Amino acid sequence: MEPPVVIRSLAVLMCSLILLHIFRAKRGKVPSVRRIASIDAVEESVGRATEMGRPVLYSPGIGRLDNMMTIAALSVLRFVAERCARFLVRVIVPIFEPVVVSAAGDTLREAFRTAGVPERFDSSDIQFLSKDESAYAMGVTGLMRSERVAAGFYFGSFGYESLLIAEAGNRQGLIQVAATADFFQIPFFICACDYVLIGEELYAASAYLSQDPLQVGALAGQDVAKAILLLLLLSGVIAAMALDLLGAPDGLLNPVSGILAT
Repeated sequence: MEPPVVIRSLAVLMCSLILLHIFRAKRGKVPSVRRIASIDAVEESVGRATEMGRPVLYSPGIGRLDNMMTIAALSVLRFVAERCARFLVRVIVPIFEPVVVSAAGDTLREAFRTAGVPERFDSSDIQFLSKDESAYAMGVTGLMRSERVAAGFYFGSFGYESLLIAEAGNRQGLIQVAATADFFQIPFFICACDYVLIGEELYAASAYLSQDPLQVGALAGQDVAKAILLLLLLSGVIAAMALDLLGAPDGLLNPVSGILAT
């Protein structure tokens, strides 16, 4: 069954707005992104690890490379790794999906090169643990203890292991920063972590830190599209209420349903 004409029109409108803002960003007209307060926690966490002389742990979650949260997590990883490299802080990256190993390795290597210390890159710091969520969680908590980690970053897609990892880090006194768009895992991170980026803040953080025109433009286009959809929804509600108050016939009281049925 094909979607209604209005739905298809709105989809075309949203895609057009996103592509327009991406094009403008690539032409140099990059929109500004509001700084998220939790981003400051990244600097704070790296600073604490530097003072303590301990490594940081960065988990990009359990998603594959076709998961937008994993892509955003790798962008944030580069920022974290660059900050760590400048202060000669070791970065440990436990991996759940095998295909993410090479992507994380390239990201980490490029971050150390950008920081001017390519010789500090150690491929053994990128560790594939397991494809089983429970085993992965146990592996991450084991690394926390054995490596005496000072700070933990959990960015990306997570399942029930989010609570196991975050609670273990909390018990060991890690300063923890988490970000995910997985609705059911957000409460666990809020309870156990010091700072949490909720929902789309993960993508906003990725765009803000990377300043990639593609990401920033897409983010701006989505925001404009959402504002337009919200305005249309509000207009429909007001119109329906006005028709009801004016005593309009029943057939006119639900114009939105009539349009969507076409």
